Amino acid sequence: MDDLKAQMKGHFIQYASYVILDRAIPNVVDGLKPVQRRILETLFRQNDEKLHKVANIVGQTMQLHPHGDAPIYEALVNLANKGFLLDRQGNFGNIYTGDPSAAARYIETRLSPLARETLFNPDITQTIPSYDGRNNEPVTLPAKIPLLLLQGAEGIAVGMSTSILPHNFSELLEAQIAILEGRNYKIFPDFPTGGIMDKSGYDKGRGKIKLRAKIEIKDPKTLLIREICYGTTTESLIRSIDEAAKKGKIKIESINDYTAQDVEIEIKLPRGQYAEELLDALYAFTECEVSLNSQIIAIKDGFPWETDVHEILQFNVTELVGYLRRELEIERDRLLEKIFYKSLERIFIENRLYKKIESVKTLEGLHTTLSESLRPFHKKLLREPTQEDREKLLQIPIRRISQFDIDKNKDEIATLEKSHRDVEKRLKNVKKCAIEHLRALIEKYGSEFPRKTKIRSIEEVDVRAIETKEITVGFDLASGFVGTKVTGASKLSCTNFDKLLLLSKDGFYKAISIPEKQYFEKIVFAGVADKKTILNVVYKIKEGGAIFAKRFVVDKFILDKSYRYIPEGAELECITPCPNPSVELVYTLKGVLKRKVFAFKEIPVTGAHTKGVRLINQKVRKVILLKGKL
Repeated sequence: MDDLKAQMKGHFIQYASYVILDRAIPNVVDGLKPVQRRILETLFRQNDEKLHKVANIVGQTMQLHPHGDAPIYEALVNLANKGFLLDRQGNFGNIYTGDPSAAARYIETRLSPLARETLFNPDITQTIPSYDGRNNEPVTLPAKIPLLLLQGAEGIAVGMSTSILPHNFSELLEAQIAILEGRNYKIFPDFPTGGIMDKSGYDKGRGKIKLRAKIEIKDPKTLLIREICYGTTTESLIRSIDEAAKKGKIKIESINDYTAQDVEIEIKLPRGQYAEELLDALYAFTECEVSLNSQIIAIKDGFPWETDVHEILQFNVTELVGYLRRELEIERDRLLEKIFYKSLERIFIENRLYKKIESVKTLEGLHTTLSESLRPFHKKLLREPTQEDREKLLQIPIRRISQFDIDKNKDEIATLEKSHRDVEKRLKNVKKCAIEHLRALIEKYGSEFPRKTKIRSIEEVDVRAIETKEITVGFDLASGFVGTKVTGASKLSCTNFDKLLLLSKDGFYKAISIPEKQYFEKIVFAGVADKKTILNVVYKIKEGGAIFAKRFVVDKFILDKSYRYIPEGAELECITPCPNPSVELVYTLKGVLKRKVFAFKEIPVTGAHTKGVRLINQKVRKVILLKGKL
């Protein structure tokens, strides 16, 4: 059994780690989950700037992804609909209506220019073997834009989940420039579905935002919904409006969906209802207003990292500077290598060193002679020639030697040296290069991604105030029925949010929600459970006949639970909620009938479970309520 427990524990930990690291949570470096990264890598390898059948890309991606084709297809469609990394042709579904995409064999895609420019560089991409060892796949892509915040992400793993809201392209890059320049900045979400956002609770991505649909008043009896909340569809929004209407929260005459390329939902109102008055109710009871929580968890250095927007941007800026530095260093090394070889070639041809090897018979002798011939020129070269360099010289054809142009060679070297100086200059200030890079991206692509979600303060809708309705509750003490559909002699005005307080003759009370019609046994009082009404009660102890009075307020209760307000074994004589009532006690003293009037105001107000005050020591024959009859 212990071995089984240990095995189960080990397998669970492996499964949880796999789901967190390789399935559900995106990597902070490139903002991608593994399946998304494999799709993009496949598209990069297949890239010829022509559109590819999605079915083909899905099949090619299966060489890297150890699961079925369905999740690859779904991830590709989702990635394409975010609108940044993939160009689309065909029906990829509709983010507004929730309509699904066409089959993979009917739609086509390719990398967008933004993706090709900012995500790939094989020279600085670390790779690992794929699941079957037949291919290599990138650990992460060298993303030069904050893709995690740009696209947003949702993921549920074992014991954790992430919810990262999408942001605006230009604003993210401007924020990165501010970080590089040491300035303060603010950044807030931007949703592809538009809407109106209250960002006051965002807290750098650790809080939540309130989002509203954009609703226009076409005329006093017609509303048009032009933009919807992120995470909803026109179908779910219309369903929520229908449900609110069925529950009586709102009144509408008809609702029509004319959504095509843009959202357009028309709401017609019945007689007595006006568009201006319905807005708050739509926000309160339908998906015209939603709250979105932001909880940012990403994979960093192989572990989950709970963070915020500003820390991610700082991390991405550091990564960007590192990528640019490595690219400049690689470019510098390539330029130096070109300068070295062109200089070596010129020395070889200009000084006719090839003449010295014409009579040498062996390959070893060729290298030895050429090495000795080049030795006096080492000071003119950036480094000493290697055997590989000498091999390249030996492979130069005679025709190229005879047509060699020294002036052209010098010009080419001068151009390369100028490029090298420029690279060295940029390496000394990589931050400046990063700023120039970001500004160039904003200028090139910024106009393609304008802000769609408007930011403004949203006042809290008082749902209770909107939903509160004056109702009349009838109750018949003789029959015991209480409710809105009871036509008894007694009426009670209250609101639909109030609770009813019922007291029975046998000494119990309970608080209930207002029913349409319900029977209660031995009911003697019905009122609003407002926790402030003072009830005046006279009761008699059956054994001995002692008379007690009490004044109390029912201020604590659990709905539908019965409580005692007079002791067990007592009998209720009278009850009234009227202020300052009085009772007449009829009793016999030494054979003479006596009467005594007692005012309740002399008794302090207590709780419902407190024992009453004894009114008289004599045995009371009758209790008469004089003042305060219901």
